[in-house]
Amino acid sequence: MRVKNTSNNWILGILGLFIIVISCESKRSLPYLGPKEVVEKNGKTDTIYHKIPDFKFLNQDSTWVSQKDFDGKIYVADFFFTSCPTICPKMKTQLLRIYQRYLNNPDIKILSHSIDPDYDGPNVLKKYANRMEVDSKKWNFVTGNKSEIYKIGQKSYMVSAQEDPNEAGGFVHSGAFILVDKNRHVRGIYDGTKEPEVNKLIEDIEILLHEK
Repeated sequence: MRVKNTSNNWILGILGLFIIVISCESKRSLPYLGPKEVVEKNGKTDTIYHKIPDFKFLNQDSTWVSQKDFDGKIYVADFFFTSCPTICPKMKTQLLRIYQRYLNNPDIKILSHSIDPDYDGPNVLKKYANRMEVDSKKWNFVTGNKSEIYKIGQKSYMVSAQEDPNEAGGFVHSGAFILVDKNRHVRGIYDGTKEPEVNKLIEDIEILLHEK
């Protein structure tokens, strides 16, 4: 008479379930956000997805930053201003989580656009970055032409970013974090003031890191 090893069977069953869950998670894909266009060429159809256009802004080191600095990189973008009295501190606390988690991963970057470029010059942004103890190689705080910043925020990243004298601080902007893939496609938008949303963002970054 052979006695079954129920303990080993139970362990193997749990291990198998874990492998299935991990396998399903790894196969989960993220949507492409924004307008898209279906085109036909040589009898075949292809989908052209919304893409962040070329840009050029000054960062906290008074260095020009463009889309070329993000070629082949996954990055998280947001819009803020250094004197923001409302949601910006919460957003930066959550962005620090991402910064620290991926500090040693060169494939992940952060791009924060100031919507108050009249005040937030490179020197102001440098002091702000220094207080947060972050490196511009990983996290760029950028300033530039006001209309260009508002346009890329609203038209490309699909979030609110503009002046509004009725709002605290004189500006209205989204608390969103925008996840952009290595080909400049928007793959997710998250509430940067809420920890569970940022947890989801981190999960989705992991998916993009394994996306071919």
